[in-house]
Amino acid sequence: MSNDALDVVEIFRRRTRSPLRPRSSDLIQSVFPSFRRVMPYDGALILGETDQWGRNIFVIAQQKPKPENLRTKEDLAKLNHGMLTADDHSHIVRFLKRAAQRAEQGDPVSIITFIDTYGADISMESARRYQAFFIARLIRDFLTIPIPTISVIIGEGGSGGALAIQMTDRRAQFDDALYATAPPESLAAIIFRDPTKVREALLLSKPTAGELQQLGIIDHVLPSPKLVNDVEGYAKPLAAYLERTVKDLARRRIKALLRVRRNRAGSFGIYREEAKIRSGRWANFFRLTPLKPRPMPTPDLKTFSLSSQDIQPGVDWGEQTDPAVTPEQYVKCGDMSLKAGGAEAGCGAVMPLSTFMANHYVCPECGAGRIMGAMGWISCLSDADSFQEMNRDLTVHHLLHHSLLTPEYLSFISKQDQRTPFHEALVTGEAKIFGHPVALAICEFYFAGGTMGVVFGEKFFRLAEYALSKSLPLVSLCCSGGARVLEGTPALMQMVKTVNCVTRLKRVGLPFISILGDPSTGGAIASYAALGDVILAEPNALVIFTGPRVMEARGFPVNEEDVRAAALCRNSRQIVENLDYFGDIRGIHEVSERKDLKQAIFKYLEFYRNSQPTSNRYWNR
Repeated sequence: MSNDALDVVEIFRRRTRSPLRPRSSDLIQSVFPSFRRVMPYDGALILGETDQWGRNIFVIAQQKPKPENLRTKEDLAKLNHGMLTADDHSHIVRFLKRAAQRAEQGDPVSIITFIDTYGADISMESARRYQAFFIARLIRDFLTIPIPTISVIIGEGGSGGALAIQMTDRRAQFDDALYATAPPESLAAIIFRDPTKVREALLLSKPTAGELQQLGIIDHVLPSPKLVNDVEGYAKPLAAYLERTVKDLARRRIKALLRVRRNRAGSFGIYREEAKIRSGRWANFFRLTPLKPRPMPTPDLKTFSLSSQDIQPGVDWGEQTDPAVTPEQYVKCGDMSLKAGGAEAGCGAVMPLSTFMANHYVCPECGAGRIMGAMGWISCLSDADSFQEMNRDLTVHHLLHHSLLTPEYLSFISKQDQRTPFHEALVTGEAKIFGHPVALAICEFYFAGGTMGVVFGEKFFRLAEYALSKSLPLVSLCCSGGARVLEGTPALMQMVKTVNCVTRLKRVGLPFISILGDPSTGGAIASYAALGDVILAEPNALVIFTGPRVMEARGFPVNEEDVRAAALCRNSRQIVENLDYFGDIRGIHEVSERKDLKQAIFKYLEFYRNSQPTSNRYWNR
């Protein structure tokens, strides 16, 4: 049916979220009569095989619970609202491996996925089991698996939980289904601080099939029936589309499909005419500008002069110079934020601002630290005056689709420009680390919380291209709050774009060292940051897909200490003791204090250098 007469809120409430809407199992039963389900046999994940249209078809489906399945609280916990857990993602990884093995044996194999989920499971149990790392791994698997793939958004698609199985060769969506960076209630809470503003959130996120087709996120829209409970009305056009598409992809060479996947992933977020500079003008593409880090405090840092405090020198200040002579600014550990909020961790020590900044925003007395901006991280990780910035002036005005440059977003960007000398949440360039040249990507947390948007993804793409052209190792520092919801689904697609960059580096054997700063959350940790050949982290870095505040708001218990880098690294024994479950995921390899991270990076750069044949060492110049 045509939904032109319905606005997006009516579609969402009356159709997308309808409890009467067919679930994945209903459509599978109708479309695939000989479907054979494999483990797991209950819950939100459906895996199975069928022989149809001359192919061995592997089916992966997410399923929201049906009303008749929700008779107790235990039922709801078991079915998990249709959100996949780390256990479920582990099953999918192994299922894909099985499909690849079947294809290697010469069987004609296709993969079809059905998506209907709010997002990925946000429980502490999944977080402890590296949920974000599994999502990154699945995005990479779908980009690289040598099998034709098809995905269909049959109801609701949300966040990385949907993206983990959606980036396929062909991507369809029913016209009454919606796909966004997060559930609209969560988007409303993030954007407007009001979860009731669902309409405003839906209009900003542009989640409808028509809008997503225009943005290149899906390529086919399926018609829905008049009645939302009409299983056959949904199944008939779905079966026709799948049969046609399976047969079409079967005629194509796998190498061609893989090339198209890579090209599509690299182009996500490129919508404006000004961005079409990939046609040979590489001098502009890779233009470097020297940058000298300036000693400037981060925004929201509470400082004061000695004369303004009621603290007695000699009691609280120790050996300080006369404040009448030295107009230095000071900070107090545990009371450093200008923003109203809860108590901060800290010992109460007072120190000159210059001392605090020289120690990389970490208290030298107790080790409590604050989130550090890009300027501080550049000084912390690279040799003095060695950093040359790339694409300094690239902004959303050059790339983002005009429909997404809303007044709300433009106002937001204007405010971010006043908080930092950088124009985006990712700062990229070339630098040296103890003399070794590297391509360096640094998150700027104080621009939009370090969130991933189209400029973030494009700058990472260009840096990876530069690393490839110069045979440089790539080092990244993650300090991010996730995808930038004000950009809508194109921001979510940057997870795919950055994962694709990392796979290109791996194909040619260039090392990628990923450093997890505090915080490392959302789309960043569920994409490129989780795929480092070596993953380092500062001990107190928060490493989790969904932030604790969102988890608490959704009623999930939270224990932040379990998802700090030091705890996750200590618990890595569970990985080596269960390699079948984790596959090639290794979690965090090493934790190191901020002041020691540069030396830790150098150690691995030296290892890679010494393991290369002399003629291939990329820093022999």
